[in-house]
Amino acid sequence: MDFKDLDPILHSQLRLAIMSLLISVKEAEFTFIKEKTNASAGNLSVQVNKLKEAGYIEVIKQFKDNYPQTICRIL
Repeated sequence: MDFKDLDPILHSQLRLAIMSLLISVKEAEFTFIKEKTNASAGNLSVQVNKLKEAGYIEVIKQFKDNYPQTICRIL
């Protein structure tokens, strides 16, 4: 494999960290990913959205005990 074949979407350090984390756990809450990557909520949200649009992950928004919960799952 040539490095030119790597998807540019994964060149971002934070997006690569998100994918590495999700490969090991399959799915995780947004807050867990935020803690593990030390990213700000805003930056993490943007990067998660880019991974979702590229088809790498799915994002599930739901409520748990009347609080919003965002779960990211690798596809």
